[in-house]
Amino acid sequence: MDKVKEEIKNPAVSDSCCGSGSSEPCCGGGESAVSASVDGDVRDTVQEYYAKAAKASCGCGDQSSLYYNEEMLNSLPDDVATFSLGCGNPIRAAEMKAGETVLDLGSGGGLDCFFAEKEVGKTGYVIGIDMTPEMLLRSTESAKKMGLDNVDFRKGFLEEMPVEDNTVDVVISNCVINLSPDKSLVFDEIFRVLKPGGRIAVSDIVVNGEIPEHILKLKDSWSSCAAGSLTIEDFTQGLLDAGLEEVVIAAKDANGDLLEKNPENELFSAIITAKKPI
Repeated sequence: MDKVKEEIKNPAVSDSCCGSGSSEPCCGGGESAVSASVDGDVRDTVQEYYAKAAKASCGCGDQSSLYYNEEMLNSLPDDVATFSLGCGNPIRAAEMKAGETVLDLGSGGGLDCFFAEKEVGKTGYVIGIDMTPEMLLRSTESAKKMGLDNVDFRKGFLEEMPVEDNTVDVVISNCVINLSPDKSLVFDEIFRVLKPGGRIAVSDIVVNGEIPEHILKLKDSWSSCAAGSLTIEDFTQGLLDAGLEEVVIAAKDANGDLLEKNPENELFSAIITAKKPI
C-alpha cells in the first residue's frame, strides 16, 4: 500500500441529490464489493431510470451550481448547463491539458464532456460513453448545436468500452461507476484504455464501512447511487488490482475530519484519482 494515499475527509453527500433516501434520477447509483453478484436486470433497471430522466429533460434542478462555478455554467447553453446528474466536479481534479484525449464514463447529457472540450481545446478529443439511447440522443444533439466536432458520444457499457487500447490521457466519470454490477471489469477497462502515465479523476459515492441494510432495501437503490456504492477500501483495492497506482480518495469538499472521525457506514461524495504506470 506504499503507493496509495487515502485522504478521506468529511462526508459530503448531504448537500447533493445523492442522499441515501433519494429516488431522483440525479446521479449514477447491493453489495459492498468490487465484483457484486446481482440480478441480471440491474442494468435494465438503471437504463430505464435514466431514460426517463433524459426524456423528461430534468436534471437535479440547481444541482449544477453546487459543483461548477458560474463562469463554467455560463459558458454552455442553459439546457445543457442545468442538466446535471452527477455528485461532484471531476473536471477540476483532472487537470486537463490542451490536445489531450478525455474519456467520460456514463456521459449522460454531456455536461462534463462539454466542460472537458473547453479544457483540451480543438486539438484535443473527448469521448463520452453511455448505455442509454435517450441520453446519447440528448448529448449528440447538444454537441451538434454547439458545433463541436471533437466530441464523440458512443453507445457502450463501462465493462466493455468501445475504445482502443492505450489511447486515452484521462478518464473522468461523475457518479456512474457505482451503477456497474461488476466494478472489477470497469477498473480493468480503465487500465486498458489509458495511455501509460494516463490518469483518472472520478466523482462517485463511497461508503465508510458497509452500506446500511435499510438503504439496500430502498426502491431504486441501485439507480439512486446507493446500493452499488463501494467501500473506501474496495474502491482503492479495485484500482490497485487493475494495475493503477497513486490512488487518492478525498471527500468532495476536502475540508473536514479524518476517516476515523467520519460516521460509520455513511455514504459520501468523493473524488478519486489514480494513475497508470509509465
